[in-house]
Amino acid sequence: MKGIDILGASKSGTGKTAAYVLPLLNKLQKVVKKDEKVVRALIIVPTIELADQVSRTIVSFSKYLDIQTMKVQGGSKKSDQLHKLKEGVDIVVATPGRLQDFINDKKINLEYVNTVILDEADTMLELGFLGEIKNILKNCTQPKQMMCFSATISQNIKKLAKEFLRDPLIIEVSNRRDVVNAIKHRAYKVDKKRKAELAAQLVKSMDGEQVLIFVNKKDVADKLFEYFKSKEIWTTVLHGDIHRGGRAKALTLFKSKKSQVLIATDIAARGIDIPELPMVINYDLPEETDSFTHRVGRTARANHKGGVITLLTIHDYNAFSSIEKHLKLNVKRDIMPGFEITDKQPRQARPRKKSLSEKKGKIDYDKKRRYTYAAQKKKKQEKKGIKKK
Repeated sequence: MKGIDILGASKSGTGKTAAYVLPLLNKLQKVVKKDEKVVRALIIVPTIELADQVSRTIVSFSKYLDIQTMKVQGGSKKSDQLHKLKEGVDIVVATPGRLQDFINDKKINLEYVNTVILDEADTMLELGFLGEIKNILKNCTQPKQMMCFSATISQNIKKLAKEFLRDPLIIEVSNRRDVVNAIKHRAYKVDKKRKAELAAQLVKSMDGEQVLIFVNKKDVADKLFEYFKSKEIWTTVLHGDIHRGGRAKALTLFKSKKSQVLIATDIAARGIDIPELPMVINYDLPEETDSFTHRVGRTARANHKGGVITLLTIHDYNAFSSIEKHLKLNVKRDIMPGFEITDKQPRQARPRKKSLSEKKGKIDYDKKRRYTYAAQKKKKQEKKGIKKK
């Protein structure tokens, strides 16, 4: 409300969209003119799905205000979007690619924009939209209020804030560990060749309750989708290679509970808001802790209960331990009856037992001196080329 630049972080499902839309509408209603519509606020989001979600929220909140909102996004006809732009809008919700096209073609005027919001900024960086964002901001008027929102504040987000935001106020409502603490976590060790079979059994044990399954690659999503179809599980799939209409249909079927399972890649699922989703399954373990946090954030939203199941092959043990360490989790690794492990288990180093003095924080200085002297002697011998007999 004071016009200060903001770097905001809060876990998924806590109302970040409302947190920036309501003050924005309050500000705009004082300055918008009915007969002279110009773009005054720009909200940039990484995916078509998030553009839809944010746009719906703004339209709902501005129902009784003379404020017009539109989407500039891929997957829809440019002509329809340009027609609406000519009619006049106050707020544009845009994906970077299509917005950059409109700027290049001189089809949109951003010189009156005084509020710019980057939502799910970390995802935009992951998708490589930094160049587009820089070019877009050059076409906006100066000075302007900028706000950057994300579920987590990573090092990349801090770099982004340093480059574009002026002395921002940092508001971190909760850290990423809060996301996982309210959720019931389970992990199952499984042979790689039987992952799909175990996933299908877990889904069938849900008694019809909905499940969002995350995979790392598009081809894995398609293969799992076909496998679930063969098992007569009502399933939809969502990833970047599916056209706009197909993605919208998949989401609609899942949200209306006409399909039990939605299989998705991380990027395609960013920004998806599914109320009261009871279960998330990590079919593939994500490469980063932040991606794990985003996945987990799809369930247990707005204080509803939720659970997460992670499937682990022998190649995932160390990576999952690292995620547990970062999030201060301790998830028991179970083996589902009938899915006993046959893959050769990796050799894991046993932790050395600490001596009593080490546990108490005491150091054996004599022993330390002996080690230091031996190390120095060895170093001198190596320098002189003397080999130990």
